[in-house]
Formats: sequence, structure tokens, C-alpha cells
Amino acid sequence: MPNRKLAAAGLVAVVALGGCAGTGGGDSFDPNSVEGAFDWKRYEGTTISVMLSEHPWTDGLKERLGEFEAKTGIKVDLQTYTEDLYFDKMEQAVRSSSSPDVYMLPMDDTVVSQHSAGVIEPLTPYLENSALTAPDYDFADFPRGLIDSSTFPGADGKALDHQIPIVTEAYILFYNKDLVDQYEGGQVPTTMAALLESAKKITDAGSGDVFGSVMRGARTDTLRDTLTGVVLNQIPLDRKIDMPYNFWFDGAWDKPVLDDPQIVQGMSDYAELAKYGPANRLNLDWQDTTALFAQGKVAYYIDASTFGPMFENPAESKIPGRVGYATIPKGAVEGSTATWSWGINIAKNAGHKGAGWLFIQWATSKEMTATLGALTGAAPRLSSATDPIYVDALQAEFATAVADALETSRTSTVQREGWKAGAFVIVDAMMAIVSGGDPAEVMANANSEMVSALK
Repeated sequence: MPNRKLAAAGLVAVVALGGCAGTGGGDSFDPNSVEGAFDWKRYEGTTISVMLSEHPWTDGLKERLGEFEAKTGIKVDLQTYTEDLYFDKMEQAVRSSSSPDVYMLPMDDTVVSQHSAGVIEPLTPYLENSALTAPDYDFADFPRGLIDSSTFPGADGKALDHQIPIVTEAYILFYNKDLVDQYEGGQVPTTMAALLESAKKITDAGSGDVFGSVMRGARTDTLRDTLTGVVLNQIPLDRKIDMPYNFWFDGAWDKPVLDDPQIVQGMSDYAELAKYGPANRLNLDWQDTTALFAQGKVAYYIDASTFGPMFENPAESKIPGRVGYATIPKGAVEGSTATWSWGINIAKNAGHKGAGWLFIQWATSKEMTATLGALTGAAPRLSSATDPIYVDALQAEFATAVADALETSRTSTVQREGWKAGAFVIVDAMMAIVSGGDPAEVMANANSEMVSALK
């Protein structure tokens, strides 16, 4: 878990600085008033503030910022933060009078909250203005299903798109081929029951040097997506899931179903996989779990597909070429997994919205989406599936596993303001099971706590 004193000090600093280096006054900009031919140099001489979470996508973007600055004459003041700290800083910043011009935002309930608060700039007017949008941008190249998660009706009933997707994640199984060869004769478990048995066997034999499995365990609401992916493995594909509730409720916010046997089983699976990790299992966030796996100390790891390319990078991993990829081993039913996306958008109070929109177009162009998708393993444009930049960069087994996962995956999103409180009820339940609590009893108690949390 992050050092809370350091996190608090960082938050004080960002509040004192007024969030980011924007100039405010964003409401005075009217995208409909911009006329003439599209020109990448339209806002030459401008400096924009861009606020991003640390992520493989962000790492790749940093390396190419000079290209954007040369193309547009726009300077970029880039600020990045670790994911756990980013959310607090971002929420503070976009509500300040000097918010960032461009920032990353998850395409989930966070968008619902910020839309209701009126802190997101609608992008439809920009997309529809040929003076502001490059003729080859091709917005239709993004799957509508991704865009829909952050599209809301305007005052006139017209759809207002608030985000452009930058990376999509599915939850898959990563496995260390050397360890599977050593302990299981190369036989990869094909069922969840077999995976749990193998993970225990390897941890018991590893004597604290090698672990059968590792999972995120730190108390953070961002853990909800990985948890959802594992629980969906125990929920039948033919079971209807109603939004905005996902599978956690029965048609109303005061009717949680956390004690549903299939949900209990999925939560138990996650907790058991976490138990077979190191002693500090409940302090591990994704940075820690990916590092352990990349060091060759873990046999099995279920998490976001975006980590795949990192495990094949010799600069970041000790096991490139020795990682296997598969969909999550089958549960008691024919289930699926979850998908989740990051997006990028303009803050309502941004001081340089026009220049910010040029940055978004460049960062989410076909060429950049394919290039950055090769780093994350999840390019959100349809055209990337046949783009050699993207396809040739990915390990074949990895690409197949991700494609198979996405074929049946369901969203991890719960579209409700204040869902963070509900997410913590679920995360706390997982932690209680890891600590020895009876899964059915823990989830029954969590059901009652959910009702209180969402009041």
C-alpha cells in the first residue's frame, strides 16, 4: 500500500498549485465559432497542460511528445502520477479554476460523476467541426460500444461524447512456462479448480522463494475491475446482466446480490489465488504484482492484458519469451471475463481547449493508436487489428488470448455516482476472505454493508 504520508503531502502540493498549469477561462471558448480549413499549426505558440496516470500507454506517449510539438508548435506541460495518487490529484485539479487542459479518465462510473458535476468538456462540437478535426481522424473507427460508456444526452437530446478511448484491457491468465514445466510437467491448468490446486502446490514447494500465484490485494477501489473479471468467470454467459447495476444488484440499488452463490464462488477464487502469494499479499498493488511476475518468482497471475507487452520486454522483465498467455481457466460454468478502458478528454475549465483537442487527435490517431497499442496490447481502434505496427509487435499467443477474452467479455463498469463506496465494500470483502473469513458469511455481511454504503 502506498505511503499515506507521502500521498497526503503530494495532495497538499497539488492543491496549493491550483491543480495544473492551465490558465482557466475555458468556458469562453466556443468550438462552433472556429472557422476555416483544418490546420495543425492553428494554436502554434500555446502551452497546454496534460495530466496522465502512469501507464504503459503514458510511457510510450512520452517518447513521442517531441513529434507533436514539432507538428503543431504547441508545448506540452506533462504531469504524471502513480495510479493510486492520480485519482485524488485529478479529481482536485479538474474542479479547480486552473484545471488541466487534457487528462486521462477511466471510462466507468468516474465519468458519470464528472458528467453530473459538469467538469468535462463535450467533444461532439469539436468532432463535427471540420476546422478543428483533421479529415483523416475517422472517429467511426472507434467501436461504438467503447464510446457509449461516456456518451450522454445533451440539453437538446443530442449525444455528447466526453472521451476518446486510449486503451482497453481484458483480464487474462499469465503463466511462467519455466515454473509450469518444473512443477507441473508443462501442463497448464484448464479449470479454475485445477489452477487453485496447482498454485497451492507450487507455493508449498517454493519455500518463500517462488509462489504459485499472485493477485492485487491492496485496499484500493481500482482493484474492482480485476475482481470483476475473476467473478465473471463463475457467472454463466447466458445470465442477463442489467446496466447500470452490472451483476452486483437485482434491478435496484437497494437490492444487492453479493451473496449470490456464483458471486461468492468468484470472490473465493480470487481470494484463494491471493493467499498463495507472498506474506504481504494485502499490500500489493499492480506495480508490485507485475514486478514479482516479471522477476520470475510467480507461476500464475491474472490481471489486465495491458501488462503482456511489458513481460516480453527485456528491459522490464527477466522472463521474455518464457511467458504463456491464456483466458482465465474455466469455472464451474461457461463464464467470461471483464473489460475496462481508459479514455482521454478535455476539462471544462481548461484554458486551451482548441490546442488540447489537437493533442487528443494526435494521441489517438490511427498511427499512434497502433503504436501505443503495441505497448499495451489493447488498441481501441478497429483499424489496429490489421495494422502491421500493432499486429507484428505482439506475441502470437498473447494476441490470441486477448482476442478470445474480448470475444465474450463484459464490462466491469457500474454506472452509478458514488460507486467508489460500493467498490470498497467488495474489495473489503475480498480482503476478509483472504484473512480467513468464510466466503458465504463474508459476502452475506457485505450485502448488508452495500445497502448502507450507497445511501
